[in-house]
Amino acid sequence: MTLAEAARRRNEARRNRTAESPQGTVDPSPSGTAVSSARGAASAKGSLFGWPLLLGFLGVAGLLALSLFTGVYDVFGGDGGAQMFQITRIPRTIALVLAGAAMAMCGLVMQLLTQNRFVEPTTTGTTEWAGLGLMLTVIIYPDASIAARMVGAIIAAFIGTLVFFVFLRRVSLKSSLIVPIVGIMLGAVVGAVSTFIAVQTDMLQSLGIWFAGSFTSILRGQYETLWIVAAVVVAIFILADRFTVAGLGKEIATNVGLNYNQILLLGTVFVAIATGVVTVVVGNLPFLGLIVPNIVSLIRGDDLRSNLPWVCLLGIAIVTICDLIGRIIVMPFEVPVSLILGVVGAAVFVALLLRQRKVG
Repeated sequence: MTLAEAARRRNEARRNRTAESPQGTVDPSPSGTAVSSARGAASAKGSLFGWPLLLGFLGVAGLLALSLFTGVYDVFGGDGGAQMFQITRIPRTIALVLAGAAMAMCGLVMQLLTQNRFVEPTTTGTTEWAGLGLMLTVIIYPDASIAARMVGAIIAAFIGTLVFFVFLRRVSLKSSLIVPIVGIMLGAVVGAVSTFIAVQTDMLQSLGIWFAGSFTSILRGQYETLWIVAAVVVAIFILADRFTVAGLGKEIATNVGLNYNQILLLGTVFVAIATGVVTVVVGNLPFLGLIVPNIVSLIRGDDLRSNLPWVCLLGIAIVTICDLIGRIIVMPFEVPVSLILGVVGAAVFVALLLRQRKVG
């Protein structure tokens, strides 16, 4: 059995179980994975491209165009408007695309590997570990370049994600709520350690700035390293079938000839790279990897391959909308995008929990 065949059989089995369920939903798996409704599963399409996706591209393109021309400075009539447009507006918009797509994909990968829809870098402590690595790098090497800071953040994020997976294996009860609670607790401990170190080294203000996700400081010459996460997104597209099979569990993945531990390690590396880079350049983008895959799955079902473009587009759209609101709401000042994204993400998180309780 090939990986693609295993993925197709998984979707067919889910659709069959959905049709037989009196409530129109499938019973949650022992790991607590919430499964899409019958309507969502039926709407999943095998084709990767179509006119709905084209409309999605056009909608996101419209939001990005609006981002390019939104701001206090008049890029049309002001002195040096063209320069300001190239130095600030274009880099900021590119950063919105890269960060939004990467963090949404990270959430999708983590949900597959943990078989839990409530998992993403914010709810596993990965972001807090990346912040700790960034701070320790600056403490040890005060003049560290942005590349060196990224290396420190990526290594710490990788270690933290591995710690989460190891801890998760030792937890006997793996309901849909226990898993993210474990991650949030681990993240809280790491955050407390980071705060203590920051107080001792007089870096508390810097720590607050790093965790306040914002695109305000994105300028030409400072955002280019974000292109690294574009490679992560492409790699996830290429390995989508393998991640899908790994999401079925270690036993099934091994039976179809997949090296489960290797895919788990590879997924951890991808998540660590994307989270570390985004944390250093932009900051924390809470709940983005949680809400995007869940919304796409509710609408389109669980056909991972055809959902990947939608996950990217929706991630970009949500980040762009939150950034636009942050720029407009208290103009000429700006509200950090993490604040607005946190409010929206928390509301969606609660809604997902209530829905899980209702169908479970």
